[in-house]
Amino acid sequence: MSNAIFIRGGRLIDPSKNLDAVGNIYIEDGLIADAGHDVMPGTEKHEVIEAVGLIVCPGFIDLHCHLREPGFEDKETIRTGSAAAAKGGYTTICCMPNTNPATDNSAVVSWVKEIARQSSPVRVIPIGCITRGRLGKELAPLNELYQSGVAGFSDDGSPVSSPSLLLQAMTYSKQFNLPVIQHCEDTDLSSGGQMHEGSISEMLGLPGIPAVAEEIMLARDLLLAEYTGCHLHVAHVSTARGVRLIREARRRNVRVTAEVTPHHLTLTHEAVSQYDTFAKVNPPLRTAEDVAALIEGIADGTIDIVATDHAPHTHDEKMQEFANAPFGISGFETSLACLMTLVKRNWLTLPGLVACLSTNPARILGDRFGSFGSLEKGFAADLAIIEPGQEWKVDVTQFVSKGKNSPFNGMTLTGKVKTTISNGRVVYTDNLTGV
Repeated sequence: MSNAIFIRGGRLIDPSKNLDAVGNIYIEDGLIADAGHDVMPGTEKHEVIEAVGLIVCPGFIDLHCHLREPGFEDKETIRTGSAAAAKGGYTTICCMPNTNPATDNSAVVSWVKEIARQSSPVRVIPIGCITRGRLGKELAPLNELYQSGVAGFSDDGSPVSSPSLLLQAMTYSKQFNLPVIQHCEDTDLSSGGQMHEGSISEMLGLPGIPAVAEEIMLARDLLLAEYTGCHLHVAHVSTARGVRLIREARRRNVRVTAEVTPHHLTLTHEAVSQYDTFAKVNPPLRTAEDVAALIEGIADGTIDIVATDHAPHTHDEKMQEFANAPFGISGFETSLACLMTLVKRNWLTLPGLVACLSTNPARILGDRFGSFGSLEKGFAADLAIIEPGQEWKVDVTQFVSKGKNSPFNGMTLTGKVKTTISNGRVVYTDNLTGV
């Protein structure tokens, strides 16, 4: 007997097919058998999910998260992180290599993939290091990492400061047709900084991280990408000038894609005004003008995707005094609701939001890891079912993630994932009728 699910009466949104209409979806053997207005269930025994009044879209794809395992299991594990991702509507997540040991060889990649196979409800794709140990001294074995199945190369959390080393990495990555994912930060300019350099940092007496520390590195990397023809993917853009630099590079046909996080789209440096370490993140939360430019960048396609940069930490780590607390926000479980704020204010359409969360990241990944990110017949049945108008109060004690470090704790947000389906299997449900 096949594993079949019939989803009835939802608003189907799939930007890859220009689809936005009420209809049904039939899932069989882990694949989308059909989707559309007249679709009926097959003859096999099937589970029924009533989705009237709900949005049904491709499952979300996160190109930037931290699962912490191996080495930092007190913060998160592949099992807990991927379960939190499923709760947030994510069906594919790409984990960054700043683990211990770092993901700089095929043995670590294979280990991560095997643990994910055993314990993750969603697809986990590792990202490999650019340099050995993320130390910025010598290249990691990029061909070996490519052969082991990484989604790209990054030293995330540590920028590759050497332009000659990054040039070598870009030259190799172009041969593999994989992106170099760069954390753009000039550490000489940001050294000792704790938050955005501006009026709030002055008021709090905290050393600031100037916007130009990000922008000067971004400008350099765009020039190197233009020179090599490499695919540069810019992680967590946070400044208005950064958006302009990427927009100008696109006009020159530089092969660049970019991401922004939910927190950089919805919060400013004022969130830190009470020395709130839960709002301490790198790159830092910036100004309202920066936020407006980021939203414009999403709306006009300069920024391709939203990525969580899910960065869980222990409670004790985050409860230190501000200067000693680590950077990072636990983002999987609040991502959709944060982004629905933009939809409510008519700054972004629902299809536009779905594109940033699924269609566009699937396009960046390509088909190397399978066919997903669409409601197309024959694609993996990776779906998120959403109640767009449901209000709920963020309570970090209810997080599935080990990381409870969220600046949204206590806020009332709108928009909730009701069901997540990964490879035709319900991996998360939130009291949806029929499940």
